[in-house]
Amino acid sequence: MTESGRRLGVVSHRSGRRDLVLYDADDPDGCSADIPLTDDEAEALADILGASLILGQLSGLREQAAGLLTEQIPVPAASAYVNRPLGDAKVRTRTSASIVAILRAGEVIVSPGPSFRLEAGDVLVIVGNRQGLDGASAIFAADDPAG
Repeated sequence: MTESGRRLGVVSHRSGRRDLVLYDADDPDGCSADIPLTDDEAEALADILGASLILGQLSGLREQAAGLLTEQIPVPAASAYVNRPLGDAKVRTRTSASIVAILRAGEVIVSPGPSFRLEAGDVLVIVGNRQGLDGASAIFAADDPAG
């Protein structure tokens, strides 16, 4: 249900077909528009909604917790951690900040594990205090793993 009172949804059929549907404003069981989605379109829609939801939740959390910040930190091509497992950076141990998601090519990877391999251009979504975020940023900006 949208804020304007319209109902919409994605119907996933057993055959694998997916449709974006807009329900009739006067009849909640009636469909006023049915738009078939290709696999790429369905994936793009899920990515957009998923990223917005995660970042929105993090923003809400930031407002509730004094001193807790979120930041998006890009991984530059010169970073010592490109093509290496995320765990090699030891961000939480070194900074007390936590990487809660990675944005890669329009995709959201939530709660990446220590074996997740970083690529140049990845954007790390990190939660922590100012000092921890600055420390995490310095780790990934360094071209030396001792950073």
